[in-house]
Parts: sequence; structure tokens; C-alpha cells
Amino acid sequence: MLDLSFESPRPKVLSGATGDWELVIGMEIHAQVSSQAKLFSGASTTFGAEPNSNVSFIDAAMPGMLPVVNEFCIEQAVRTGLGLKAAINLRSAFDRKNYFYPDLPQGYQISQLYHPLVGEGEVIVEMGAGVARRVRIERIHVEQDAGKSIHDMDPTMSFVDLNRTGVALMEIVSRPDIRGPEEAAAYVVKLRQILRYLGTCDGNMQSGSLRADVNVSVCRPGQYEKYQETQDFSHLGTRCEIKNMNSMRFIQQAIDYEARRQIALLEDGGKVDQETRLYDPDKGETRSMRSKEEAHDYRYFPCPDLLPLEIEQAWVDDIAASMPELPDAKKARFMADYGLTDYDASVLTAELESAAFFDSIAKGRDGKTAANWVINELFGRLNKEGLGIADSPVSAAQLGGLLDLLADQTISGKIAKDLFEILWTEGGDPAQIVEARGMKQVTDTGAIEAAVDEIIAANPAQVEKARANPKLAGWFVGQVMKATGGKANPAAVNALVSAKLGL
Repeated sequence: MLDLSFESPRPKVLSGATGDWELVIGMEIHAQVSSQAKLFSGASTTFGAEPNSNVSFIDAAMPGMLPVVNEFCIEQAVRTGLGLKAAINLRSAFDRKNYFYPDLPQGYQISQLYHPLVGEGEVIVEMGAGVARRVRIERIHVEQDAGKSIHDMDPTMSFVDLNRTGVALMEIVSRPDIRGPEEAAAYVVKLRQILRYLGTCDGNMQSGSLRADVNVSVCRPGQYEKYQETQDFSHLGTRCEIKNMNSMRFIQQAIDYEARRQIALLEDGGKVDQETRLYDPDKGETRSMRSKEEAHDYRYFPCPDLLPLEIEQAWVDDIAASMPELPDAKKARFMADYGLTDYDASVLTAELESAAFFDSIAKGRDGKTAANWVINELFGRLNKEGLGIADSPVSAAQLGGLLDLLADQTISGKIAKDLFEILWTEGGDPAQIVEARGMKQVTDTGAIEAAVDEIIAANPAQVEKARANPKLAGWFVGQVMKATGGKANPAAVNALVSAKLGL
């Protein structure tokens, strides 16, 4: 059973000239649906294609072209909703959001304002052992992306690339439940993790597959609790939206700057205007982009080209039946089945590929030993070499074979590290390498005893020191291991040294 008992973290408090202020943050995450075709056309969604090569007549808004809903994109959105424990609306509808921009050929975006596909859900964001923030999801609506304007290719002209136009997006809208910059970044990390587990978005922030709009406001202590009681937004401050954030570090920096800007403005007797702002990472500040539009500014109305979207509960149930094990459940299982700590389980489940790699190794073996080798040896080396788990020179089968040799005492811990290095640089079968290179651990007590006797006989002064201070017996153990090339069984060496020294 998944244990979701936790305490909520304390809100971030900033000190102003006239007293303390608290942060209130809501987020709108735009997640690109993992699909080979766009939302309303069959054009490719391949990233990095030549400009304007993935554009259909529908994407280019040619006269008479009508959109056709891509069923797979809807399925992906439903899957996402189920993964966020959200309500799935069996009837939803598309609306036109009207505004002019050069990279929006239609002059409107097809979105869902009044009747979204997915309703209320939640995300549990862990902020430490036993501490987590429950972030409520207000809705997820499906919409088409706009194109991309390029302003740095010519000093006098701008260019437009429509490859991204019409790509399916899921806009995941949270309630204002996030109370600090660190929580905001952790929320994006957790949401990205869930989406990647589900396979509904690749979460690549560098390519724009996942983008965050961050709504920031400040209020006096106690006001947020009044909002929670009444759901009356008048208890909260006026919010400003920071657009198109694609970096966890920049999200935190932008929130901190924006909150302090608003506090300074309010304490100086001014007021915060609701507006859209951009974050400049070079200057470390936000700046005004445009006054914040309301829904009526976009002149929303039902899209006349698309009928209401009606789906069947049986179809939703089929999707639910095919859901993978999600991060929280996998983490709980790793802790229960393999005896892992909260920290180790969090590290191993951070990415789906890493979790699968560990899971295949740990089954039937000691989970803590497997976790130690995967996290410290494998992940440590991958990070040092700048590689991902998919590019690991050491496979799960090879590392599992190494652990088997370690478990049955065929090799010692030191030899295991030498073997790991061989597997990393040369590859091969662990058992065959150990056999061929004479790397087996020496367990013959007669041979080990001879080595111990030789070391003791050659170092009488050190013997007297060890008998006076038993902690120094480790020196003899080290010398014996060195003399045997690290092949002696460490437990046998320790026992014999202690016996010979009379400790």
C-alpha cells in the first residue's frame, strides 16, 4: 500500500521593510504530447527538421481546410489525467482563442476553455522525508501549439518556422498551492517525471517539449489561510505571470526576483498590475511583456469546425488498465521489497530507465547491495563520463553477474571494483573474466594463514603496538591483502590476524 501521509512544508517568507510576506504560486505547464502526428493534421512532429518542412495545408491555414482530431493525442491526454488522479470528462469541446501573431497562421488557436478534457487532479511533491506539498490540478486542456518566430537571422527581417504549428499540447493548470521557489521547481520535476513514466511527453525542456508559465503573487501571513477557507482570491495579492520558463534554476530565480519586486512596489505605496512578464537570466530580473489578458480579450467561442468530443467510459477504462507503475508506487515498492532508504529509492526512481535498470538487477539479489553499486559505482561513473543510463557500457546483466560473484564470495569487494573497470572499458562476461584472469578470491585458510604468519614475523615492533592498541591490527590486514593481490577473503584475514595477535 502506498503511504501518502506527510506534513506540508512551511511557506517561503520574505522580510520586507514593513513586515513579513508570503509567496503564492500557481503554474501552467505546457507539455507537448508524444505523438508522431499533430493534433488536427497528419503532419510530422519530428523535432529539428528543416524549417517549414512539417507543415500541412491545415497547419498553414489554407482556405477550406478542416481539422480532424488525432485520437492518439486525446488518448495521451486521458492517460495523463489518469496518472494525475484526475477526473476524465466524457464530453469536452474545443474553442477558438483569437489573437494575431505572425506564427499563428489561422489567427486563432484551437483550445479548450469552457469544457476541458480533464478535470481536477493532484500531484504530491516531496520536499524531504515525510514532508510534501499536495498541489491540486485544476484542469488539463488540449490545444494546438503556435509556430516559432526567429529574429536573429537578419538585421532587418524576422522569419517564421511553422513546424511546431498544430503540435498537440496539454496545458496542465495548477491551483495556487505552491508556496516557494524550491517547491515550484520540485513540482515541475515531479510532473515531468510522471509524464515521462506515462510516455505522454518526453519532458525535454531544452527543445521546448515542456514549458512553464509561473503565476506569482505575495500576501501577508494569514491571508492564504483565509483564501483556503473561502476560495476567495481577493485574500491573495495580484498575480503576475512569468512566461515560457524552461529551466528549474531560472524558475527559482525568477520567482524570487518577482516576489521581491512586488513587495518593494507594495511597501512603497504602489500596486501590482496584473501582467505578463519575461525573465532575463542575464540580468537576473523580470520585465513587463504585456498587460495580462482576460478570457474575454481573446473572444473565445466554440470552434465551428469541430463537434463536441465525446468519449466512452469503456475506452477510458481500457486506458486505465494499461497504465504503468508510476513513480510514487515504484518508490514505495523499492523501499518495501528491497529495503531501500527513502533517499536511495528516490534516486533510483527519478528516471524510468534507471528504475528499470535497477529493478532488473535487484530481483533475486540483495537490494541494498544492488542499490549501492548502481548509485555509487555505475551512476557515479556515468556522471563523470557525461553519459546517460541508455549509453552505459556496463549492462544490467553484466552488473548482475558481478554482484553474483561478490555474493558467493568468488571475488572480494576490491576485486569487484577492478572487475567493474574491466567491464566498463573492455566488456565481456564477468564470470569468464574472473576465471581467465585468475581474479578469484583466495578462501584457502592455509594459504592465508601462511601470509599472515609471514607479515607478523617480519614486523615485531608493529606486533607490540597492535597488542597495546588493537585498532592497529588493521595494518596487518592491509599488508596481507596487499601481499595476496587483494584476493584473500577479508573476513578470513581479519579472523586470523586477531587470533595470531591474541586480540
